[in-house]
Amino acid sequence: MNIAFFASSLVSAYWNGAATYYRGIVRALHARGHRVRFYEPDAFGRQQHRDIENPDWAEVIVYPGEGDEHALRMVEHARGADLVIKASGVGVFDALLEEAVLDLQGPDTRVVFWDVDAPATLERMAADANDPFRALVPRYDLVLTYGGGVPVMSAYQGFGARECVPVYNALDPSTHHPVGPDPRFEADLGFLGNRLPDREGRVDHFFLDAARQLPQRRFLLGGSGWEDKALPPNVRLVGHVYTNDHNAFNRTPMAVLNISRDSMARYGFSPATRVFEAAGAGACLVTDAWEGIELFLEPGREVLVAQDGDAVAEHLGALDAQRARRIGDAALRRVLAQHTYAHRVAQLEALLEGRTAVAAGEVAA
Repeated sequence: MNIAFFASSLVSAYWNGAATYYRGIVRALHARGHRVRFYEPDAFGRQQHRDIENPDWAEVIVYPGEGDEHALRMVEHARGADLVIKASGVGVFDALLEEAVLDLQGPDTRVVFWDVDAPATLERMAADANDPFRALVPRYDLVLTYGGGVPVMSAYQGFGARECVPVYNALDPSTHHPVGPDPRFEADLGFLGNRLPDREGRVDHFFLDAARQLPQRRFLLGGSGWEDKALPPNVRLVGHVYTNDHNAFNRTPMAVLNISRDSMARYGFSPATRVFEAAGAGACLVTDAWEGIELFLEPGREVLVAQDGDAVAEHLGALDAQRARRIGDAALRRVLAQHTYAHRVAQLEALLEGRTAVAAGEVAA
C-alpha cells in the first residue's frame, strides 16, 4: 500500500510523546512492503530538536507550521494514496486536516483517524455538543486508537464510528534493547516524562512522595518542564532525555517507574510507550495500577504494580539488584514474544483486509 500519514513528527520526540509509537508502526509497515509518506509541520521547535535524520523507511515531508494553504497543499499532495491516516495531536491544523483528508476518500482510498490520546478526544467531544469533530467521526472508514480497550471503543461507537479498534503501543527491538549502564543515569528509581497538567499530580503522588519516604535512596527525574519544580534532595533532575539515551536511562537504574496520565488511568487498557521501551531494555518496571495491565505484563513476575506512592516505596524498599534483573528479563521475553510493532502491523493489515482472525500477539480487551 501507499500510505499518507499526517501526524505530529516522526523525526523529533521533542514535546512529542507519540514519536516512538509512530516510528515503530511506520518502520514495521515498511518492513512488510508498504510505502509511507509522513507529513509533519514545522512547529513547537521539533525540527530544531530532531533526534533522528530522515529515515530510509519513510519519506518525511516537512511543511510550514503556519498558513492553512500549506496544510491543504499537503492534503492534495497525498491524493492517490491507498490509505490516508490523520493522527490526533498534530498540534497545528488539526481541525482543518480532520475535515480536509476526508475529501480524499474514494473507491481506492480509505481514510482512517488514528487517535493517540483517545481519552482526551472523547472527553472533549462529550463536553461540547458543537465540537466539529463529532460530525466527522462517522465519515471515517475506521478509527484506530493506541489504547483504551472496550471503554474507548464503546465511546467512539457512541459518536457514530463505523469501527473502532485499539492498536496498542509495542516494542521496536531495533531501537529499544538492553545496553550497558551509563553513569549519568545511576539511581535506585528513575522516572522519565514531560511535565504535563494531567500528569503532574500523579508524579507528585507516585514518585516524589516515594522519594520523601526513602531519603537514603537515589531518585532520577528526566523530561522537560520540571526545572522550577520543588524536589526532595534525593531527586536528581536530568532534563530532556533524547531517544538515543532512553535505553541507558531505562537499563541503568535498579528500577524505572511508569506513571499514566489522569485520563489514561481512568480509561485503562492504555499502556504507555514507556512501558514497552522499558521492557525492551530489560528494565525492572514499576507501574501505577490501571485496568488491563495483566494483558501486557504479569504483575509480580514481569512488572511491579503500585496503587500509590506508599506502594512504590514499599516495592523499592524490598527490591535488590538480582530480583530487579529477573523481573526485567522476564518482561523482555514477554514483549518480544507478543508485543512488537510487527505484531501490531499484522493486526492492522488484518483489519484493513477484513479478516477477523486475531493476529499473532494481538491483545483483545
